[in-house]
Amino acid sequence: MRYVSTRGQAPVLDFDQVLLAGLARDGGLYVPESWPQFSAADIRSLRGLSYADFAAKVMEPFVAGCLTPDEIKALCRDAYAGFTHPAVAPLKQVESNLWVMELFHGPTLAFKDYALQLVGRLFDHVLTKHGKSVTIVGATSGDTGSAAIESCRDRKAVKIVILHPKGRVSEVQRRQMTTVLSSNVRNLAVDGTFDDCQDIVKALFNDHQFRDSHNLSAVNSINWARIMAQIAYYFWAAVALGAPDRPVAFAVPTGNFGNVFAGYAAMRMGLPVARLIVGSNRNDILTRFFETGSMTAQGVVPTLSPSMDIQVSSNFERLLFEFLGRDGVATADLLAQFGKTGAMTIPPATWTAITALFQGYRFDDAATQGLMKALHSQSGEILDPHSAIGYGAALAAKIPADIPIVALATAHPAKFPDAINAATGIHPALPPHLADLFDRPERMDAIAANPSHIKEYVTNFTKGQAG
Repeated sequence: MRYVSTRGQAPVLDFDQVLLAGLARDGGLYVPESWPQFSAADIRSLRGLSYADFAAKVMEPFVAGCLTPDEIKALCRDAYAGFTHPAVAPLKQVESNLWVMELFHGPTLAFKDYALQLVGRLFDHVLTKHGKSVTIVGATSGDTGSAAIESCRDRKAVKIVILHPKGRVSEVQRRQMTTVLSSNVRNLAVDGTFDDCQDIVKALFNDHQFRDSHNLSAVNSINWARIMAQIAYYFWAAVALGAPDRPVAFAVPTGNFGNVFAGYAAMRMGLPVARLIVGSNRNDILTRFFETGSMTAQGVVPTLSPSMDIQVSSNFERLLFEFLGRDGVATADLLAQFGKTGAMTIPPATWTAITALFQGYRFDDAATQGLMKALHSQSGEILDPHSAIGYGAALAAKIPADIPIVALATAHPAKFPDAINAATGIHPALPPHLADLFDRPERMDAIAANPSHIKEYVTNFTKGQAG
């Protein structure tokens, strides 16, 4: 399998190279040169497999030429062995045609574990094979950071620096990052928004001299390996509900568009996906795009669902590239326009094609709390604010009654105890392995939202001088 950049000007790479590169050298994101195809028979053959073996089968085509089927299977079995539910990604029925897929049974209680527990092992495997080391720099709006740190802590060939927006993640999210005191891990509390953190990370990668001198790599969903691993659970849910013999719709709470793009990728591979329903909070740039065809950034408003407090959805670039007929120049031109003006308007035919598959709904904090309260009252189920938005989007969507909808529950309720308590009167407890989280010492460094300052920090850290 080979990979191309969404902006068309970077070298074509194999999987090992894409894993280590993260962002393409032309500023674009990598996607497969062509989408692997699963026939109806191929999809049926997945029935009855364990989650790890199932995921390995879905991912085999993407790593072809770099990992053998036995190697990816072994890595998947190791990655998911520690998940706390025997099904790994269980489905719960909450309405007649609505299921919730719980994606919070990994070590850091968020859906990012399903990709990053594997990605950490992929880094180890590839770096050992090539005799290399890397410095990972990533931005998080809440959950990516802790999942990335957990997957990379104490690995000899990896150093990792995570940027988070100071005061804009939940206390549990912050402590899951800052209480990991491993010598190869550092946390930066950036005085700004997630978009500021994300822009800084991209600036570091686009400085090719800095990037090369520090062997930078990425664990954000700009890294194709993240998307690849997430495709598996779309297949998993759909097969459980009757695919390929009936279509399935998915409702996804999203800010950076990586999770829902994995659902699109699954559809391109042959999975019968009826609709992809996007749930937004007040930072509703994606919903506004689906309504109007225009993407216009506004100020980021803090909400009960901080992981979605985003105005620049990086992975939307991958979707744009696909719907522009894989025209890298056209993709780059639109993104340059967005970068300069904070707005871009998609060609009408492109917008029409996108909205034939995607639809979006927004929920402010009051509506989110209402959804959490109502679901708990009627069924006893507790959803965190992000998952509640996905559930709400599923309820709002106009989907034929014979098509099942899967709403993705992306974080454990205990990651947002104040919001849960306000909506339901219940204070969810952390699971045993995190029960002492609030007693653990923290380590983080506050820093300005300035690429030069962060370059200096990363340089000192790689030389053993930071923190």
